[in-house]
Amino acid sequence: MRSIPALSSPPLSARARAVFALALASLTLLAALPADAQWKWRDKDGRITVSDRPPPREVPEKDILGRPNTAAQRAQAAAAAAPAAGTATAAQASAPVTALEREVQARRRAAEEEKAAKMKAEEERNAARRAENCRNARNHLAALDSGQRIARMNDKGEREVLDDAARAQEAQRAREVIASDCR
Repeated sequence: MRSIPALSSPPLSARARAVFALALASLTLLAALPADAQWKWRDKDGRITVSDRPPPREVPEKDILGRPNTAAQRAQAAAAAAPAAGTATAAQASAPVTALEREVQARRRAAEEEKAAKMKAEEERNAARRAENCRNARNHLAALDSGQRIARMNDKGEREVLDDAARAQEAQRAREVIASDCR
């Protein structure tokens, strides 16, 4: 019988062994990491579904059982763990933003801009109403102060001329409108 010589490999250098050990440790740690984005929800038939994609839009909010640990949540956790405030902003700035987070942020910004535009339009309408009330009150007060005879219609539809007491009362009301609307 003939013996086969054993194959021997040349000995690894210390540096090569260290690189190999580091690579092996890195692969072991990567395999142990959980999936980054895990959604969990109950569908309309009562089955529980787990996926890396968000549930369909028709799934109600109450049936969503789990959400992924988003970059914002990771940044908040890092900020809570970090002793310095500067570290938190650096962690938030470097955290990756998913497409879903960008879409949520874009919708939130659009809703805030729409709300601000509505508030601005309402404020402009109110300012226009106040300006018109101011003009009308000033014109009415000027007419009352001019001394000319002023008549108005009573409940029966008859014209009645304002006496001194009614004229003073109308002037007081006009001054109150001017004080509130003419700023």
